[in-house]
Amino acid sequence: MSESNIPDPNASDANTPPRPPLPDSGATGHAGVAAAQPSAQGWYAQAPQPHGQHAPGAAFSSQPAGPSGDAGHGRTHEAKVGSGKIVAVLVAAAIVGAVSGLGGAAIGNDVFQPSSSAAVSSGPTQVTVNDPDQVNQTTGIAAKTLPSVVTISATSSTGGGTGSGVVLSQDGYVVTNTHVVTLDGASSNVALRVTTSDGRVFDAKVVGTDPIYDLAVIKLTDASGLTPIDFADSSTLNVGDTTVAVGAPLGLSNTVTTGIVSALNRSIQIASSAVPDSGEQEQEQGQNGQSPFQFDFGQGQQQGNNSAGTISIAVIQTDAAINPGNSGGALVDDEGNLIGINVAIATAGGGSSSSSEAGSIGVGFSIPSNVVKRVADDLIKNGSASHGLLGAMVGNSADAKDSTVAGALISEVTRGGAAAAAGLKAGDIVTEFNGVPVRDATDLTAQVRALAGGADASVSYVRDGKTQTADVTLGELTD
Repeated sequence: MSESNIPDPNASDANTPPRPPLPDSGATGHAGVAAAQPSAQGWYAQAPQPHGQHAPGAAFSSQPAGPSGDAGHGRTHEAKVGSGKIVAVLVAAAIVGAVSGLGGAAIGNDVFQPSSSAAVSSGPTQVTVNDPDQVNQTTGIAAKTLPSVVTISATSSTGGGTGSGVVLSQDGYVVTNTHVVTLDGASSNVALRVTTSDGRVFDAKVVGTDPIYDLAVIKLTDASGLTPIDFADSSTLNVGDTTVAVGAPLGLSNTVTTGIVSALNRSIQIASSAVPDSGEQEQEQGQNGQSPFQFDFGQGQQQGNNSAGTISIAVIQTDAAINPGNSGGALVDDEGNLIGINVAIATAGGGSSSSSEAGSIGVGFSIPSNVVKRVADDLIKNGSASHGLLGAMVGNSADAKDSTVAGALISEVTRGGAAAAAGLKAGDIVTEFNGVPVRDATDLTAQVRALAGGADASVSYVRDGKTQTADVTLGELTD
């Protein structure tokens, strides 16, 4: 058995034009829960403010929403906003695509919204706060976050769809999902049009895609005065923390939903969105070439490149409603800071392509902000992203008859690879990676891929019934 850069979960390998780097997670301060005056802090301004021309009839108050609370996650903040604070929140309700024959996709079922020939649209609307003294926390979070989230329309000669994106810089760098800008791997030649929350429309070009973690960065043409999102440190999240999802489900721009962090360090497999000629579609072949959660566009129809295999990613699970079109949109904390990029949902019936369910059932997934920041920085600087390589073939220990512990069972170690250098051997069962529990091969692959090549990591493993630890310097995944 030889090492492959695209492992099967039961026999898989667990295994870049410079621009300014993105800031460290958590480097930005708490800017309150409502839109305030921005301060230029490198890539990410501290507090958002609407810019440019608003759509007709739309209004937005940029007054801050009173005192902010502590900067931690899961804390209860004062939600009351005095008179004269937030009086309205801009919501441009242009519906770019309607569900007609095609729905959305789910864990595995990504949350990209394919468009149809039937389009539904409406003029911009204003969500008015009738009683400013009773404005709640979610209103403040929405006021802060909405200016940093955009709606992306992607079209090619073979189809089109809508997704969401999050603003990284005032001059128009936006992070989204690879499956949004490749139409789920169907095309590398996609025309992109981006609409901001205040109704401005821009053409955009792809800066770089990363099919390994389903992230992409695009650049809006001749953009200025955009509102960058504030990043939170996703490693400090707790289960139960407040989450707010912002994006364009079903093409409904500037939609806000709320929930909690349902689980952390969840590992999922989704279909790769590498385009057919990218040379990367061979990454992360899943079990029997199938993801346990298939892309499902709601009518038993599949779009994109089915032959590209699957990828394993570590995600935040949330019960905030995420639907087709939310792909690439923001998942923020109780202070409106980014904790994740929405990527997939689970659907009833296990995500089968024959399922008629294509909407939220309260099981949504987001790529953690720390991974997003690292990958987006790589894409902006190099056009591609670095990912770790362990140099070992692994499967699920639970499938071995004599195994008494769940983990990633190493079946083969690549000579000269990272695992071999760390002293790992065939038969070892990896149970922990950098402090994160590993229960199967998907867990290990997702955690390894989240790090860059050359990163240092600690590994706990069981050998001959005894738990041992090792320090590993990861290799780098190559095409």
